[in-house]
Amino acid sequence: MHKQLIDDLKQMLGQEQVLVAEQIEPRYRTDWSKARIAEPVAVVRPRSTEAVSAALKVCHQHGQPVTVQGGMTGLVGASQANDGDVVLSLEFLNGVQEIDPTASCMTVWAGTPLQVVQDQAQAADLYFAVDLGARGSCQVGGNIATNAGGNRVIRYGMMREQVLGLEVVLADGTVVTSLNKMLKNNAGYDVKQLFIGSEGTLGVVTRAVLRLHALPSDTVTVLCCVADDQAMASFLRRVRTAANASLLAFEVMWQDFYDFMTQRVPGNVSPFEQSGCMVVLLEVATGEAGLSVTALESMLEASLEQGDITDAVVAQSGKQAADFWRIRDSVSEFPLLFAPYASFDVSLPILDVGEFVRTLKTQLTDQIDGAESLFFGHIGDSNLHIVVHVPGGRETFPKQAIDSVVYELVKRYAGSVSAEHGIGTRKKQWLGHSREPAEIELMRTIKKALDPGQILNRGRVIDL
Repeated sequence: MHKQLIDDLKQMLGQEQVLVAEQIEPRYRTDWSKARIAEPVAVVRPRSTEAVSAALKVCHQHGQPVTVQGGMTGLVGASQANDGDVVLSLEFLNGVQEIDPTASCMTVWAGTPLQVVQDQAQAADLYFAVDLGARGSCQVGGNIATNAGGNRVIRYGMMREQVLGLEVVLADGTVVTSLNKMLKNNAGYDVKQLFIGSEGTLGVVTRAVLRLHALPSDTVTVLCCVADDQAMASFLRRVRTAANASLLAFEVMWQDFYDFMTQRVPGNVSPFEQSGCMVVLLEVATGEAGLSVTALESMLEASLEQGDITDAVVAQSGKQAADFWRIRDSVSEFPLLFAPYASFDVSLPILDVGEFVRTLKTQLTDQIDGAESLFFGHIGDSNLHIVVHVPGGRETFPKQAIDSVVYELVKRYAGSVSAEHGIGTRKKQWLGHSREPAEIELMRTIKKALDPGQILNRGRVIDL
């Protein structure tokens, strides 16, 4: 059966677009976690929408499962192939097709790295608002498939808000082209929304029209000490009122996380004389259309007087601003300094975040021997990240027990088990903690309608 499948793929796409056996490099067999190695039957690397359509048409006719792969930076196993899958890699659907400065948008291929999009937008004096730590390797198609978030959501929204139009290939090879450039288009159902955040289970994005924004001319980055989570919430309200649309980032680091990053990560230095406080990383636009520096200073002074913050350091240069961000973004050091660990990406009502953190820290300590937990996140948009370390080896790491403690508490606080990373395979069993049965059944109905053969990213997000 596989021989006929491969022969058909090669006939439709050509020998050079289909890899088999020893031609399949290790990078197609696993994801970033290296937790599992798979044996795909083939890797298809199409160079056009028509080639994607041809590949899916063949796989649909054979009932062949397909795993869609982009930059392979996802954290929930959505791009991890299964044994016997055909891997559909979008790496050669790469490049910016058009920039329209009048409409403030660009048309890009799905395999384009996020940083390329950012750089080309900036070269046109425009700004693409989604930003992630994996910007150099993650791809636009994956960002769309996971509805990526990142550091600028508080100002610009998720990836969903940046997409004006899509071209998508359905499981049977049907091409749906809706490369809309208009902000206003209420002609029937907005079908692109089905595919944004669907993690490749409903269709394969091949091209996208992305919304661009005015380039922020000047920004100011500030590190602030706050006494506790109530002071943090009060400070957030004050900042929102003062900065309004000029607020670009409101990142919060709990004391344990901040101490870890400034005491254990080489090169990170705290600018504060005091210790033992929760830290807010604040970034605001201060150009002609932004908050004036005087208004920012007045807001910080009022916050100090009212006790919302106990100290503040304003970055005096681009280098110092980058140093502040490095403290927040040094999470890549966890595999070296905090392994083995489990990481979590959840959302909670902002006013409940402080109580949630205290309760979870206590539960983890009481129920998991030796557990250490660190907390940080984009709290301005309700997104909390959690890292839990337990001493010992990976073989004895109690991942399931930790998951249960975290997600049961998320359910109790009516939060989301996935804020920005998606569900994939690793969070699938917890989906019901954040979605009602009727919602999940509707997801199944949509999946069955668009992929009746169940070939696209089988086993991700939901079970049928």
